[in-house]
Formats: sequence, C-alpha cells, structure tokens
Amino acid sequence: MARNITGTVFIEVDRCKGCGLCTISCPAKILRISESTINAYGYHPVFVERPDECTGCSNCFVMCPDLAITVERTSHQGADYGQDIDERQ
Repeated sequence: MARNITGTVFIEVDRCKGCGLCTISCPAKILRISESTINAYGYHPVFVERPDECTGCSNCFVMCPDLAITVERTSHQGADYGQDIDERQ
C-alpha cells in the first residue's frame, strides 16, 4: 500500500530567537527567518514559507535549542498518494 507522510510545523514565535538552525536542517527548505516580524524579545522569528511541502521529518524540532518548534506528522494512504483503488489490499 502506498504511504506518504506529511507534516505541519507549529512555531511559538515568542520562544524563537531566530538562530536559523531549523532553516539549515530542513531538507525541504520551507522555513525562513522573518525580516519584517519581531517577537516580544526583539528577535526575528522563523516562519513556515511553504507549509504544504513539509515532509514531517522533524529535523527542525530536533535542532531548535529553544523548544519553539513542534511538528505534527500525518500518514496518508490510498489513491490520493499515487495508488489506484484496485491496488489496495
């Protein structure tokens, strides 16, 4: 059965100090440091530029020293992800 895992990244903006470790570790390169937003502590936090391209790898979560990132992983199965209905078992 075809299976695809995607993710949703949640960022606690006021915990983020904009160190950029998550942006470096993201294989899909969907995270960016904001140039216009400043959090309560004066830092430019990270934001998710293309949320629909998250692979759910959780590298950003692992690399964040401030625990500002959470990743929710979702597993998808079936025809929507490259499998015909006839191939299901």
